[in-house]
Amino acid sequence: MKHRKIVALGLLCLFGSAVLPLQSMLQREAQAAHFQKTALSINLRERIGQAGFLAALSGFRSPLAALLWIQAHTAWENTEWGRMAGLFETVTTLQPRSLPYWDMAAWHMAWNASIAALQNEKQPSEAIRIRAQRAYIQLGRDFLERGILNNPDRPQLHLQLGVLLRDKVEDHCAAAEEFLKASKYPDAPAYAARFAGYEMAKCPGREREAYDYLRKLYEEGEKQRLPSLINLLRQMENKLDIPPSNRILSDVPNSEN
Repeated sequence: MKHRKIVALGLLCLFGSAVLPLQSMLQREAQAAHFQKTALSINLRERIGQAGFLAALSGFRSPLAALLWIQAHTAWENTEWGRMAGLFETVTTLQPRSLPYWDMAAWHMAWNASIAALQNEKQPSEAIRIRAQRAYIQLGRDFLERGILNNPDRPQLHLQLGVLLRDKVEDHCAAAEEFLKASKYPDAPAYAARFAGYEMAKCPGREREAYDYLRKLYEEGEKQRLPSLINLLRQMENKLDIPPSNRILSDVPNSEN
């Protein structure tokens, strides 16, 4: 049995040596395309062990990441937050161009783990619980920010970061910027631009800028004239004392898409 393991390990080493130059070339091309692709490192080797590291070198990054993701899901079910965070770190290192890995890792940290930390009955100190909650939210934010660095050509993680900044950090100015960045992509959903305006309206000192921005969306036509946008514009028209002749029409669509 020991002899078979040695033979298998040797084969992995040979295969890894053969594909390593190709992998290095692909990594250089990815970096040239402005993708901050995560390289295999000694830290990764320490986390997944020698056999796993050799498997990653041998071109098995995707199945290895999937296997570790299952382990992370089990850690979530067992509320092993620290272990889950470490597994997510490894998975995203192995597959930095997979948006769902970054997205779900951030969600588990900033929502599930942070809520569990705040509601931890074993910790009597509220201050410590709040500190732990904020630490997990920051971990979730960090996953999204690094995911964006590795996927600068796609809007999804900007959208998720905007939601996190809006709902968990309550930083409406920063959330507006992330939604605005997302809205610039050709394949961005229409709501990204509206969300940017909604958050901008909550940013102190940017009320007039937000009104002009939302009014411009309104002028684009029916696709943007949803009840939420129209109602907010009316509120801002009253707040900013917009002349009646310059205000939007009173028509409101029946439903929001």
